[in-house]
Amino acid sequence: MNLTLDENRAEYHIFSYAPGKVQVNEQFFTNSIIIAPDQLIENWQPQNFNELKREHLLQVLPLKPDVLLIGTGAVQQFPPLALYGDLLNQGIGVEVMDSAAACRTFNILTAEDRRVVVALLIN
Repeated sequence: MNLTLDENRAEYHIFSYAPGKVQVNEQFFTNSIIIAPDQLIENWQPQNFNELKREHLLQVLPLKPDVLLIGTGAVQQFPPLALYGDLLNQGIGVEVMDSAAACRTFNILTAEDRRVVVALLIN
């Protein structure tokens, strides 16, 4: 069996997730956040799925993601296309999943050196 060294160059890594709490590097967060490989936006405005609006998702545009992962909390919920259609029109892939799956997927894609951003609804 061949083993390879994990050389994930991302500045931010998700170490754990539980409903209501996520650990990024050495810090725990209890509010919704946006994480890119090289940037962290704390206290992202929507705190739950029902508060999510188009303008909240447009905040990822300056991060120039190839893929946006939307973590909708403890359960997967699908927002209306009108909330993220602008991102699709700009060539950004959008994947919606529960926040635990979004955390795992973020780590995998950053390990592949992909330009991924995750928007996590914590509650």
